Amino acid sequence: MKKVLLIFLAVNLVLTTNAQDTSRHKLGDTLMLENIEITSIRAADKAPFTKTNLSKEQIANVNYGQDLPFLLNQTPSVVVNSDAGNGVGYTGIHIRGTDASRINVTLNGIPYNDAESQGTFFVDLPDMASSLNSIQIQRGVGTSSNGAGAFGATINLSTNEVNKEKYLELNNSFGSFNTWKNTLKVGTGLLANHFLIDARVSRISSDGYIDRATSNLKSLYFSAAYINDKSSLRFNLISGKEKTYQAWYGVPESYLDSDRTYNPAGTEKPGAPYANETDNYIQTHYQLFYNHKINSLFSYNIAAFLTRGKGYYEEYRADQAFSDYNLPDVINAGDTITTTDLIRRLWLDNYFYGSIFSLQYHKNKTQFTFGGGYTQYDGQHYDIVTWAQQGFPGNYKYFNAPAQKNDLNLYAKLMQSFGLGLTGFLDLQGHFIKYKIDGFDDNPKLFVNKNYAFFNPKAGISFNKNNYQAYLSFSVAAKEPNRDDFEAGINQIPKPEILYDAELGIEKKEKLFNYGATFYYMYYHNQLVNTGKINDVGAYTRTNTPESYRAGIELQAAAIVSKWMNLSGNISFSRNKIKTFTEFIDDYDNGLQKENIYHNTDISFSPDVVGAASINLIPVKNGKIDFESKYVGRQFLDNTSHTSRSVDPYFIENVKFSYTLMEKIFKEVNFVFKINNVFNKMYESSGYTYNYISGGELAVENYYFPMAGINFMAAVNIKL
Repeated sequence: MKKVLLIFLAVNLVLTTNAQDTSRHKLGDTLMLENIEITSIRAADKAPFTKTNLSKEQIANVNYGQDLPFLLNQTPSVVVNSDAGNGVGYTGIHIRGTDASRINVTLNGIPYNDAESQGTFFVDLPDMASSLNSIQIQRGVGTSSNGAGAFGATINLSTNEVNKEKYLELNNSFGSFNTWKNTLKVGTGLLANHFLIDARVSRISSDGYIDRATSNLKSLYFSAAYINDKSSLRFNLISGKEKTYQAWYGVPESYLDSDRTYNPAGTEKPGAPYANETDNYIQTHYQLFYNHKINSLFSYNIAAFLTRGKGYYEEYRADQAFSDYNLPDVINAGDTITTTDLIRRLWLDNYFYGSIFSLQYHKNKTQFTFGGGYTQYDGQHYDIVTWAQQGFPGNYKYFNAPAQKNDLNLYAKLMQSFGLGLTGFLDLQGHFIKYKIDGFDDNPKLFVNKNYAFFNPKAGISFNKNNYQAYLSFSVAAKEPNRDDFEAGINQIPKPEILYDAELGIEKKEKLFNYGATFYYMYYHNQLVNTGKINDVGAYTRTNTPESYRAGIELQAAAIVSKWMNLSGNISFSRNKIKTFTEFIDDYDNGLQKENIYHNTDISFSPDVVGAASINLIPVKNGKIDFESKYVGRQFLDNTSHTSRSVDPYFIENVKFSYTLMEKIFKEVNFVFKINNVFNKMYESSGYTYNYISGGELAVENYYFPMAGINFMAAVNIKL
């Protein structure tokens, strides 16, 4: 905290003592310099890929304390979920049914996905949205990027904006479930026409909707840059600290009507639930960028980064066998004691570092980019028993398994205009991965050393004329298994997944209205899905299914009806099918597994219909009333298409009132009052299922993640 205060005081001193009005100074190439690393991986306006761009203003308009997935909830084909039930803490996102482990996320062009699970944990960087100046969401394979393979969607986040004018902002929100968000942002603007500093400190806390699903989140953002006519040098420090009470077990289906906020976490402890059944993690990103414009034709950027993560989750476990921890039984007064209660911490301690680069050529109708990146992940997995009733030495480490992952990708992109509104695009990427794992929690003697080499071509053509754009593209993506998949055993490691993606889109953009439609067909070869099968080491892991696909249409429209009303909306219709699926069910009666074969079954968590709409009213100057609606169709918890194992469809509505005072005591004061789930819909956002046979009967156990009923958030945002 002392460090944060010193940064704030230093920047504030510069703001108040700098006598030079730098806002009058202009750097002709500033916009180019600040975004070289972004344009190298993002889809350009004329690129033949399906995308949605969000501006800084659009991000701020939805940023009142919820995690980043909830800020993207109104964009096409997006479905979000929350462990705590109110969008604070651990959250998840699906795009076109694609889960977070298949969504490539970059932060200023630098990979953000966890190297091993390939998932994305936005809770590790709380309130990151307050430092973002733009977001691009690419649906489908999209264009080449760094990091985890985009296997259905890409989210590119950018903070590297040049704020030429000094600013000071204080954003405060308070809402249901004792939810607080406090954000302080400060920037120097351009100093001496070359230097700038931006900083932010944030705090978010909430009791959560689910019992004990508390969140205590803190973050820091600091960025310093030097800019001249040809070059820019920038350093970013982005850090987050999270402590959340575990709520990831869900609520048993039988509790939904009587106790829908029930949380089983910590209940193995006799009496009251264990108070410290928490997840604790600190993640810090160090980023260094150098951008340079060589001449009117060539420019390049290079960046180096280090992401440092360390943390654990703590849990109380009852009746644990000493033999499971490689310890002998306890002999007490002639009695043999084989189990004990204990508290353990499961640690992650990792370094993720590397470099990315791009060289860009732009002349007349030709744009060419050559780029890539190399990263290395060094991760430690170790578990410690911090307390036990008996039989354990102090801070007993019973598991230690390092892992290392090396990733190299190189790509070349060519965008060529041919005249008459036609533009061709070609993107070729090579992706090379080496993964080494020295043991797993349940299988410490299982060692993995695998190499992968993928070729991912993409090609397309677009037509732009008279405010119309039409495009057609075909892309290939390949993806290696994640850490859990490797636990299948050395002889049962799944094959890589391959995706073939065809996109056809058309849109019309006018000053007062726009509309568009996208048709897509995504064919998977060897997609990894959960089947319930137990592998040769007794673990449940995903299995390759030979053929599956997603086919759909996404419709969007927006219109300014009058000076006091505008409308927007999107809806997606899709079919998401596995051609042949084999389900494995544990049969406790005979110790075997029963097989059920299905044909043309639905892919889990892939609703056939997803829609969003908003009505924005401006009844008075500087005042707005926003009505938001969201519909999500039925989501199946597994791949069998059984309605008894599904999340019911839901339709919810939010309303937001806002009013802005301009140039009064402060430069700007914005008041916001938002009511979420206005009609108090009792719904669930996600879940999971486990099925088994016992006593000759099939038992189906479903667990769900309920969302909060009607709740509110109020905010006061001040710009000085």
